[in-house]
Amino acid sequence: MGQSITNMEGFELGEPVLICRWRLSNRKLPLENRHMRALVARTVNGMQVPVELMAWAKQHIEWTLEQGSADNPNGTLMLIVDDQGRAAMTVGPYVPLEDVSLSGLVRRADRAQVEAAKTGVAPETLWVVMGNELAWDPGEGCTPSGSASLVLHLAQTLGIDVRAWSGLSDAVATQAIDFDEAFLVSDEHGIVPASDADGANGRRLALGYQRLLGRR
Repeated sequence: MGQSITNMEGFELGEPVLICRWRLSNRKLPLENRHMRALVARTVNGMQVPVELMAWAKQHIEWTLEQGSADNPNGTLMLIVDDQGRAAMTVGPYVPLEDVSLSGLVRRADRAQVEAAKTGVAPETLWVVMGNELAWDPGEGCTPSGSASLVLHLAQTLGIDVRAWSGLSDAVATQAIDFDEAFLVSDEHGIVPASDADGANGRRLALGYQRLLGRR
């Protein structure tokens, strides 16, 4: 699984019900505050993630992440919560997406929507460029993930209008809408333009994302 950082009480985890996967950069978690806000907005077994768990996660990220990520400084930090609300963190190597086609990204967004229906946050979302506008599907009543909140901020900074579109991935998959570009926004993979539907706007957002994360 990777190099273990810590767990809440030195226990063995039960059945995982929530796994957050966050990309590191030089042994740091660049979107830490955004990820923490999205974490506390999640639900586990129908109950809100307790503030105490967020405080525990933040404390151990600050205290142990640098040492715990020495083998994978640009890897993936995983926060795992079991069915009893206990948590552990581990760092593993980052594995890039193999399938970055539009259909592949749609499938990932669909799986994330299933998770969002249970937890209230979709870790990956599909976005499309339609003229001078961006459209995405945050999920009904859901809170944006850490990476999605950053893209919303980037779009605002660049003067790009954004609208929520329920069922967007289905509309894209069935070619029910016309769009210019498509990309995935992921807590682990960042902004991933579709290989068969990329364009200047997605690349510009991806570049801004990489700069904010301290990568070039």
